[in-house]
Amino acid sequence: QVQLVESGGGLVQPGESLRLSCAASGIIFSSSAMAWYRRAPGKQRELVAGITSGGSTHYADSVKGRFTISRDNAKNTVYLQMNSLKPEDTAVYYCNGWAPFGSWGQGTQVTVSS
Repeated sequence: QVQLVESGGGLVQPGESLRLSCAASGIIFSSSAMAWYRRAPGKQRELVAGITSGGSTHYADSVKGRFTISRDNAKNTVYLQMNSLKPEDTAVYYCNGWAPFGSWGQGTQVTVSS
C-alpha cells in the first residue's frame, strides 16, 4: 500500500523560504519518478515539479528558478526547496508519483502572506 507523508509547510512572509519533505513507502522509490503538486483555494491541483529516477527535473513555469526538487533514495524521501515565495504560492502541497499513484497523502499547507 502506497503511503505518502508530506511535511514542512507553514506560514511565511513573501520572499522567505520553506523546505518541504515527503516520505514515501509501499513503492520501489529508487525507480519511481516523483513529483510535487499543489492545490490553491478554488483551483485544480497542478504539477509544480517532477524528478525522474535518474535525477532529471522539470518545473512549472510559475516556479522555475525559485523552487528546487531533489530526492534521497536512501531515505525514500523527496524534497521541495522553495525560495522567494510569493502569495500566489499559497496552496496545499502534495507529493506523488510523476504519474500519480492511486492514493494521495494529506498534503502540507503553505501560506505566504504579509
